[in-house]
Amino acid sequence: MVDHAQQLADRVWQRYDRKQRLIRYGVLLATLMVVVWAVRDIDIFWPWVWDAPNQISGLGARMWPPSPAGLNGIIAALIETVHIATLATFLTIFLALPVAYIAAQNTTPNRACLWLGRFILVSSRSVNTIIWALLFVAIFGPGVLAGILAIVFRSIGFIGKLMGEAIEEIDRRPVEAMEATGASKAKVVAYAIVPQVMPAFFAIVILRWDINIRESTVLGLVGAGGIGVILQGAIDTFAWPTVATILIAIIVLVLIGEAVTSLLRSKVL
Repeated sequence: MVDHAQQLADRVWQRYDRKQRLIRYGVLLATLMVVVWAVRDIDIFWPWVWDAPNQISGLGARMWPPSPAGLNGIIAALIETVHIATLATFLTIFLALPVAYIAAQNTTPNRACLWLGRFILVSSRSVNTIIWALLFVAIFGPGVLAGILAIVFRSIGFIGKLMGEAIEEIDRRPVEAMEATGASKAKVVAYAIVPQVMPAFFAIVILRWDINIRESTVLGLVGAGGIGVILQGAIDTFAWPTVATILIAIIVLVLIGEAVTSLLRSKVL
């Protein structure tokens, strides 16, 4: 008994046994091999990488000090950017809520509608906003309309998915109670489902509006309106002090949007 107790005392505690350690090392080795393969496959021109600090310092020197010239135009473009985000978010609400309803398992009319709703949500989230913008610029031409539609088609997947999950998590008892009284489907939705998801709805819409402001700032790079149009023009003409002013304006806009959304979410939640 003494020898057995001594053997137990001499044993060193280890978090993983030998098999688990081998598996972890194997996963780490495979990950490292994939990273090395990716770095080699994308054919990075390393001299440019090593010269990047010099290029950054040189670009910073050309951008300083920021130029106040054209400030009125920059402010107007910022306001246009906010309008794009706001209108797109507003339109998305009317398109995303029906999709969320049919994409939720506890409210969808049938399996076909369920998979149709989920297909719409996945399609919306699979395509980046810039790709949507390029598509709508090709259809409607450059301008704000293309930017609004790009934001709308991207936002449908975001709001629809989160609202669908909120609907699936509701308490079923109010729904069953109203159904037991013979209430119509519309009344069940209005009085048993909507009150439960309203806090989530406001929080999701506010969050998406904040995201849309950020995304609207780059739509102009592909001709879809907003501050990005001026930014692209300044870059193309090598007006680096103006570029610095525009970047500062974008940062200020994003910070204001963050403050507003934080305030609104605190009031809602």
